[in-house]
Amino acid sequence: MTNQLRVWKVLLVLLISMTSGAIILMFLGNNAPSSGAFCLSSYYQLESAEAAVASRTEESPDRWSRVEVFYSNTKGGDINWLAARSGLTDARELNCHFVICNGLGGNDGDILTTEKWQNQESVVPLQNWYSASQTIRICVVADGKNSFPTDCQKKRVNTLLRSLTRKFHITTDNILYPGDINEKPDDPQ
Repeated sequence: MTNQLRVWKVLLVLLISMTSGAIILMFLGNNAPSSGAFCLSSYYQLESAEAAVASRTEESPDRWSRVEVFYSNTKGGDINWLAARSGLTDARELNCHFVICNGLGGNDGDILTTEKWQNQESVVPLQNWYSASQTIRICVVADGKNSFPTDCQKKRVNTLLRSLTRKFHITTDNILYPGDINEKPDDPQ
C-alpha cells in the first residue's frame, strides 16, 4: 500500500513538473536562437537565403566573382535606418547588396536585399575593400568592437554565402569577411 502511494506521488510530481516546463517553454518560444535553445520557431519564419539571392533582374552566372562581408559599425538598424545614418535621403542608395539584421531594428537573422542587388548593380568602391565591380557586399549590423554579430547572424551569413557561392561559382578564396563570422562555406562543385 505504501509503495502504491509512493508511485502516485512520483507520477503527480512528474506531471506537475512537465506541465510547468511546457508552460515556461511556450512563454519563451518567441525568442531568437541566440537567446537560448528553447524554440526555433522565429528562426524558421525567416526568409530563405535562396529567396533573398533571387533578384528581379536577370542574373548572369559570371556577373559576380567576389564577396565582402563587413560590419555596419552600428549597434542596430535596418536598411532605412542605415541609409539615414549614412546621410542618404533614400535607402536605395545604400552601398551594399544585403543587410543581415541583429534584432535591433529588424528581426535577428533577417536577410534584407537592397535595390542595388535587385537591379544587379555594382556598389561604389571604397578605399578599404576589394573595389571590384564584381564584388557582392554583405553588411552585418554590428560594430565588431562593442556589439558583435549574434549567433543567428553568423549562421545566416554562412547560409547566404553558401547560396551565393553555389549560384555564382565563387571560390572561398574570393570571400573577405571579419574573422569572427565563422568559417567560410565549402567551395562550390
